[in-house]
Amino acid sequence: MHTIALQLVPVLAAEKSKVPFYIAGGLLVAWALTLSLGIGLRKPDFPSSLGGQRAVMGVSVVLVLAAAGTAVITSSVPAKGSTTATQTQALPAVPVVSAPVAAGSSSSSSAPSEPAATTGTPAPASSPAAGKAGSSLALAADPAGALAYNTKQLSAKAGTVTITMTNMSPLEHDVAVAEGTKVLGATPIFKGGTMKLTLKLKPGKYVFYCTVPGHRQAGMEGTLNVS
Repeated sequence: MHTIALQLVPVLAAEKSKVPFYIAGGLLVAWALTLSLGIGLRKPDFPSSLGGQRAVMGVSVVLVLAAAGTAVITSSVPAKGSTTATQTQALPAVPVVSAPVAAGSSSSSSAPSEPAATTGTPAPASSPAAGKAGSSLALAADPAGALAYNTKQLSAKAGTVTITMTNMSPLEHDVAVAEGTKVLGATPIFKGGTMKLTLKLKPGKYVFYCTVPGHRQAGMEGTLNVS
């Protein structure tokens, strides 16, 4: 039995399950019951010889070592479907999302280019934005008393137009602005100072003149060009 037990150790240890431990433990229990109940009760002096004592001790030691060895070996074996299965399990593929690229285009051409800096173009002279600053015009009556202005042509930008009229003549004068037959505005009739006339004008051709009877017919008129 000593030889059988020694042969069972490598065989049982080679098994990758808990069955070897159960077999070795069962043999140890059966051996203990046999010695205590089967032989010990019937033969109180067993083992009666020194050789028998050594044989009983040897078998007992072998069975204890076999049970302990299989317990250690089987306890280190991983359970089925745990660690090994986890290590060999393939990880789920992570989808890679990429931006669609038009056929025939390269990666460099598909990248959006930064907008180039541009310089603002000034508004045309005829636009309302240009006329916001306003135009200031100067006009004067002949100081010697002649029925005439100092100019017959005035030019301004569209928008707010201010005409400052000076009258140092001994006669009374004024200035009016008309578009065709429609009078848009006029200063009071005065002498010995200045008066201002402010209008909002669109691009076009206007006429300025003195409204005192007979003065326009005598030559106190001119053209106002608004652009």
